Amino acid sequence: MPDLGDPALFEAGGQYDRWRWLREHDPVHRHERGFWSVTRYADVDRVLRDHTCFTSERGTLLNLLGRPDPAAGRQLAATDPPEHDRMRAPLQKVMGMRSAAAYEPALVAAIDELLAPGLDGRPFDLAAAVRELPLALIGPLLGLPRDDRTRLLALVMAASAEDDPDYQIAGGPAATLRRAHRELFAYFLQLVRERARTPGDDLVSLMLSPDGGGMDPGAAVSNCYSLLLGASVTLPNVINSTVYELARNGGYRAWAQRPGLLRSGVEEALRWASPGSHFMRYTTRPVRLSGVEIGAGEPVVAWIGSADRDPAAFPGPDVFDPARTPNRHLAFGSGHHYCIGSHLARTALRRFFEALFAAFADVGLAAEPVRVRSAFLTGFKKLIITGVPRRGV
Repeated sequence: MPDLGDPALFEAGGQYDRWRWLREHDPVHRHERGFWSVTRYADVDRVLRDHTCFTSERGTLLNLLGRPDPAAGRQLAATDPPEHDRMRAPLQKVMGMRSAAAYEPALVAAIDELLAPGLDGRPFDLAAAVRELPLALIGPLLGLPRDDRTRLLALVMAASAEDDPDYQIAGGPAATLRRAHRELFAYFLQLVRERARTPGDDLVSLMLSPDGGGMDPGAAVSNCYSLLLGASVTLPNVINSTVYELARNGGYRAWAQRPGLLRSGVEEALRWASPGSHFMRYTTRPVRLSGVEIGAGEPVVAWIGSADRDPAAFPGPDVFDPARTPNRHLAFGSGHHYCIGSHLARTALRRFFEALFAAFADVGLAAEPVRVRSAFLTGFKKLIITGVPRRGV
């Protein structure tokens, strides 16, 4: 049987068939490595939502299986309510004080710049281009120097795709993760200290200010890391997965010609890509899922990518339908841990697809794409496409 813990399965795109089989025949599956795989929408939603039975403080990703999570109780993603809610409140307040609309002109300009290489009708690597989009969004919000973007991009990829040889350092995945985490946290600690000495009008300065709740430096660092990683996981991989599917099945024109479907289409893109394929929790007490008893203290991996293809929740789940409503996907999680930056991601995705449809009447695949080797990150690291510029139509 294909192993859902093996990054090579995801690199080959084989996870969808495996998820389909598990949903139908073994929806709560005991893996030989000692974790439970949950693949149906209702069960995944419960695991993510029910913090009384499933804790996030013992590791939230498979790469932490069997090891304590050093971020437990310090990062939003690795902290349970009620402490989670106390940590979240000031950041939510801060983000509400800085409307994404203030940064949209710079974001739109960055998107136009990323698409520019394809405007002459020649093939270009969309995956390489949109890899920079998260920092085009988060950079101005956090006040990150533009010259730091290349270094930060490399560290983010190492932190989210440590099994991929293109991002791995000598010593293997564990060493790659340690180094990426250490350098990212050191970077943001320096940034937080600078903002404490010389405040600006960015989110970091607001986090530290009385108006933003006066976060301590450790909380501010953790929140900066979470925002950067969340954007870097979501934006490029939703775009790449969606454009690949639209180019592959000929559905690009159908969506591009219906601007009224932009919002519903972005929700469908999020469902389709489910860029963070899983999150892990540990049971705090015996629980029952789909008729299967799981004891207390057990690791449970909730496969978001599988839940978002469950036909019990999404009719025709293997068809990309930009008009799909309702669309209660789990790409941003569920419950208390629902992604705090979801509104920023939606804004960026809407702006991107607006610009893409304005620039190209159609797109096609110019080469076989290359997927990321990761059991967490769902997406492509190379996607060569050819656009049909509208000026030539």
